[in-house]
Amino acid sequence: MKNAAITAFGAGLPVSGALAQNRFAKYAGQTVTLSVPAHPQFDAMVNLLPHFTKDTGIKVEIDKSAMSRLKDKQLLEMAKAQGEYDLSCYVVMWKTEYVAKSLIHPLEPFFANAALADPAYDLNDIIPIYLENIGLVGGGKGYLQGPGARLYGLPYGGETSILAYRHDIFERHQLQVPTNYTEFSALLHTIKDKAAIGALASRGQMGHQAVHAWLLHLNPLGGSIFDEEWQPRFNDQAGVDALKFLQDVMATGVPGMARFDQTASNAAFLEGQTAMYLDSTLISGLANNTRKSKISGKVRYALHPMGVRRASQSGGLGLAIAKNAKNADAAFLLLQWLTSKAQDKAVAQLGGSPMRTSTLTDSEMIRRYPEYVIFQEALKYANPDWRPIIPDWDKINVQFLGVGIAEALNGRKTAEAALNDIIPQVKKLMQDGGYRA
Repeated sequence: MKNAAITAFGAGLPVSGALAQNRFAKYAGQTVTLSVPAHPQFDAMVNLLPHFTKDTGIKVEIDKSAMSRLKDKQLLEMAKAQGEYDLSCYVVMWKTEYVAKSLIHPLEPFFANAALADPAYDLNDIIPIYLENIGLVGGGKGYLQGPGARLYGLPYGGETSILAYRHDIFERHQLQVPTNYTEFSALLHTIKDKAAIGALASRGQMGHQAVHAWLLHLNPLGGSIFDEEWQPRFNDQAGVDALKFLQDVMATGVPGMARFDQTASNAAFLEGQTAMYLDSTLISGLANNTRKSKISGKVRYALHPMGVRRASQSGGLGLAIAKNAKNADAAFLLLQWLTSKAQDKAVAQLGGSPMRTSTLTDSEMIRRYPEYVIFQEALKYANPDWRPIIPDWDKINVQFLGVGIAEALNGRKTAEAALNDIIPQVKKLMQDGGYRA
């Protein structure tokens, strides 16, 4: 399936053999500074960079930050006349804010530059939902496909949601993999009682982490943050049911899970403390790594259980070129190289996440990673509107919903009160922002 937003400047741009051979020569000796988080995708990526420098003569410097500090550091640097960062990793929720503040370059001019663009790149091979969700700004609702959509970044660490489970525990206790939320809810208690182990690993930490965990259940249960008129609806029955389910996850999980971020949630599953994990597809690379996982060889995968609808997450990380980059062209060459077919397959083999259809459907990769068959199916149900990626979302996410949901998970408020109490704050923010709320 081709992405309509990219066909105007897509793959197959004509480039002469001489240009292809000399694409990197002009930039040899330059240094691209890359801002990245502590994250499995970039742990895998660093192993590829020496090959890029050897092949191109372009050096790469990495500035690595904790995810919680990444955005603040980038905003500080990208506000300068010339910043330290040429290429920056961003979380999907930041894309519209970065564009609204004119901090990152649109990518069409780079792909249209015959001296830079690789004719074999094949932009249409990038998984369409990742390209739309992570890369496009300006279309439907301001962040989806549609008239006015432009490409500002490329996915690198894109993800959807899947259910990972310990097949040894399921077989020992004759448990059935849940296909819907009725079965899922009952199974949480069955596992806790029968297996004497945490049922489901989850995030719960105040702020973005708690909201992320709640969204995993809100969407399948039929909920949404806003209606089509930008009226908040997250406190309706679907929102309350999703939060009550998440409270149940905490009650049947491991001690302290309401304080877990993504790393801690991953670790709980990888260290054998829980029987299930419902979150990002990145878990497969970690679970397969015998140095990081105590459960390697014991994990199988299934689709995100169905609520009133089938839905899986869209989200993750992308890479964008800073408007104030010192070496923007060299940064594009690195971005293009990292997301090429060859390097996408290479980073996946090192534990990263595949961003291309050709990687995910490659027969040898499927033989090595049979979970890719489930990932392909999950992507059919990935929702590009999983969360409202408007410039105001980060404040709603972290300061409003992130606090209220944490209060419910820590027992300080009921699910109903936690969500109802946030409505006035969100309405005012949306009104001040010019939305019809």
